[in-house]
Parts: sequence; structure tokens; C-alpha cells
Amino acid sequence: MCAPDVAHAEPMDPAMERLVTEDTKGCRTDSGEISTAGAAGLTCRADNAAFKRLMNQWGWVIAPSAMHSARTTGFGGFNLSLEMGIHDIDESKSYWKEGTQGPRDPSSDKASIRNSSPDSTLNLYSVKIRKGFGFGLELTGQVGFIPQTSIISGGADVRMSLLEGFRTGVGGILPDFAVGGGVRTITGTPQFQLTVAALDMQISKPLPIADSQVLTPWVGYQYVWIFGDSGLIDTTPATDPIGFCNYAGPNVPGNPDVGNPSKVDGQGQHIYDGQPVCRGGSAQDFNNNVVFDKARLKRQRLMFGLNYRYEMVTVGGEFITDLVDPADAQSDDASKAALKGEDRQWSVIIDLGAMF
Repeated sequence: MCAPDVAHAEPMDPAMERLVTEDTKGCRTDSGEISTAGAAGLTCRADNAAFKRLMNQWGWVIAPSAMHSARTTGFGGFNLSLEMGIHDIDESKSYWKEGTQGPRDPSSDKASIRNSSPDSTLNLYSVKIRKGFGFGLELTGQVGFIPQTSIISGGADVRMSLLEGFRTGVGGILPDFAVGGGVRTITGTPQFQLTVAALDMQISKPLPIADSQVLTPWVGYQYVWIFGDSGLIDTTPATDPIGFCNYAGPNVPGNPDVGNPSKVDGQGQHIYDGQPVCRGGSAQDFNNNVVFDKARLKRQRLMFGLNYRYEMVTVGGEFITDLVDPADAQSDDASKAALKGEDRQWSVIIDLGAMF
């Protein structure tokens, strides 16, 4: 079976209209039409827990990678790099299968009714520019895209290297230490808005090799805040509520809803409430638009990285993982309950750039 066509939809694009609670799944058909039960009065209700779990994993994907050592590019220096992030998701969970579009049917070119085999990872390809301003201050700009989706990510970082510049004495022995923060947001989908903020700290130590090569390992900690907000979602997009109602305008003077006796008060006067007037149809599908509850989540991450520089060329790799389970990172009981049993995630970041 196939759903109605969704313009420009990619396999991993969101399909929030399918995330309805178990007790109201009968409100809609698999193809996104209002069902017989829905027409009889069963209204679709948003599965807020599923939305929160999905935002939890999407937020991990777009969170700032902090793909750098604790040492900045220095006064007047800048770094231009290409970055590839490979991010683990729990593709076996129902919220990924129901909450993403899935591949198009090759015979009919229609959209899927369910994504039976979501990708096991989401990749984020980015261009980043880092610019040093002296005194250990550095700013970063980033823009990227996620293949198999229509989502574009962008944002900025700022950090301060507190021990940078020491080359001799005790300061020259100590590792570099930096603190920073970043923000990422997305565009490309009307179904949700996602913004992720992070604070991080890193320790690194450059290890010179010969005259023109430097190997720099680093380790870091990152605290992440995820802000996920739903758009207005039509849970029955294949049904036109105007046509299903046979809409005849609002219930106002001159156009009374004569078919609904509840609109008459005790004195026989018609009550004009502005509600839709249906001629031979039902107004039930007007009730199938939902907005999911806001997702306000937290994650704690550990970062391990290694950078190699030969003259102006740099190559780096980073591994990111959860410090604690997603549920344990939350401060409110509702989020803890929604994320209970959710697996930890990981990311592998690869970076190729040039230092000027």
C-alpha cells in the first residue's frame, strides 16, 4: 500500500502525522485518510512520548561536534575544513519507522505508508570555518546537510583557550584547556523546529613530530540542551476536511447550522458559534490537527579526538558517546519516563581541512 504523494519527500524526512497514540490509531487509515471510526467520532491524539524520543535522537545528530583540540588557530589564523559526522540512531524503534517517510514505491512512485527499514545511521556533511582573535578566543561557523532528508543544519560556536600561549616553564608542560559553547538549528521541514545548544570543555596536548608535523590528542565533556517544537500536523493528510464536511461556511446569522439541535437555547433562539456548517458531511476531520508537546531534553557526552597536522593540512577524527543513559540525563520526571529504556548513542566525526 502507498500513501498519497508527498512533494520532494526523502526517505528519512519526518512523517509526524503517523505518530498518534495507540488508543486512537483507528482514527486514520494507513494511507493517511480519516477512517470509519474517525468519521464516527474517534479523534487522533498526538503521541507526545514518541515525539520526545524522536527529538532526543535528532538532537544528538545535529548537536555541535566540538571537532577540535583545546588550542585555537591563534591570532589572525583560521581553519577551513570539511566534516563528515556518522551518527547512530535506534532504527529498530517504532518512532523511527512510523516517524519517517520511507522510500517511494518503485512501481507507482507513491510515498510509503511506513518506513520499514530506516537507516541505522544519519550522516551530517558540513563546511566549517574557525577564526582566531587572539587571547585564546575563537569563533566558528558551520553549515551542513543530512543526506536522505531535506534538512539543512547551521550554527556557530565560541570558545576560549585558557592556557594557550605558554611554550616554556610550567605553562609549557601543562596541557591546553578550553571551554566553549555552540548552537545548531535546522531548516528544511515544516513538521518540527529543532535547536540544540551545548557547553563543552576540552583538554589537549600537541605532540610535535619532526619540524612540520604535529599530533594532537584530546578528550572533552559536553552538556547538551535539546529544544524540539512541533509544527501544526494534519494526522489525516489524505482527507480534505472541507470536502469531507461538504463545508457550507461558518455558523453565523444567515447561515445557521439547522442540522444540529444543540445549537438552540432554552428559548428557541439559534446560537451562532462560528463553527463549520456541514451539508450532508461531518466536521470530524477538522479535529485531526495536532501540535505535539514541547520537547526539552538534555544529554551528557564524552568526546575523544585525534588531530594530525602536516604544515597547513589537517586531518582529524573524533568519537562521541553518552556519559549516562538518556533518561538519566533528564531533570524532569516526564522526560525521564519518556526516555526510559532508550539506548545510548555514538558518533564518529572525520575532518579534513587547511590551517592558514
